[in-house]
Amino acid sequence: MNGISSRRPQSKKVREEIIDDILAGNLCRCTGYAPIVRAARRAYDIGLSNDSTEQVVQFGRLAALNDRQTLMLSNGERHFFAPATVEDLAKILIDHPQATIVAGATDVGLWVTKAFRKLDPVVWIGRVEGLDAIAETPAGLEIGATATYTDAMERIAALYPDFGEMARRLGSIPIRNSGTLGGNVANGSPIGDASPSLIAMGARLTLRRGDKTRTMPIEDFFIGYGKQDRAPGEFVERISVPKPATGTRYRIYKISKRFDQDISAVLGAFAIRLEGATLAEARIAFGGMAATPKRATNTEAALCGRPWSEATVMAARAALEQDFTPISDMRASAVYRMNVAKNLLSRLFAETRGGSFETRLVGDRSLAHV
Repeated sequence: MNGISSRRPQSKKVREEIIDDILAGNLCRCTGYAPIVRAARRAYDIGLSNDSTEQVVQFGRLAALNDRQTLMLSNGERHFFAPATVEDLAKILIDHPQATIVAGATDVGLWVTKAFRKLDPVVWIGRVEGLDAIAETPAGLEIGATATYTDAMERIAALYPDFGEMARRLGSIPIRNSGTLGGNVANGSPIGDASPSLIAMGARLTLRRGDKTRTMPIEDFFIGYGKQDRAPGEFVERISVPKPATGTRYRIYKISKRFDQDISAVLGAFAIRLEGATLAEARIAFGGMAATPKRATNTEAALCGRPWSEATVMAARAALEQDFTPISDMRASAVYRMNVAKNLLSRLFAETRGGSFETRLVGDRSLAHV
């Protein structure tokens, strides 16, 4: 309960939201959630000791371990690298282009624990100095590859509020504290939530190999299922998120079986800009609808330059079938996915045309209802 008591918000509403966030996704098959929430409230009221001497000592010991020296361990058969600088990382990957790169290991870790894969060599990039930096520029944000969801979500949400709400649902606080935005993109999963969200923003990806870098739109990074446009020895260095153009309306809709901390069946990300009653620009991307996170170019073409009306939306709904041929799997059927994608487009229209009706769940605290 340290995460609750240490923050000590004055507002009861804020306190309740923090408790809900911390407990979200925990599955209880015995007492139900109400007693657990009551216990959390009680722990919050009691608080913890202010004596943090031991914590200070422990943090000091941990800080002393950061000698800014690249680490290499080997037993002759398996090899582990922990580079301390971007330059060392680039050199290691030139020498070992087949290496598995690990940051938070929220996905790669399952390759070992569930699939029993033996990874060699492994390059952990969690201590690369500066690779987790987030810098604000006149154009937007420059986000280092090892910046965690916790570090990035509020900064991105300041530009695109729906991203913060999506990230809050994406995983528990410990997962958001370790999982990285760059790792989610580099992994190339067709159901990763970050990639379609970033595609709709118009974000760009910078890759590095040795001392050479190249930049591309994120949507161009994904070639096919499990395949990315990344040369041997190349790695994701940073993500560039542009500021939204004036008048941009940005929405993310995550559809999953459970509201909190569940893998998406479909995720739709939309960025549109109106000029009067005409839709001037649209960037639309989906996850869970194809072998890769993918931009809906035919749908965009059916929308742009036309009145923002029900007739236009109906034509765009039909265009989705030209953009995607989803599959059926354990999370959803192909028919369900297509119907949901079409309905999300209609939901976008409902949210952006005005009106007082509610389209979000009570727990959905997005600030993007404008």
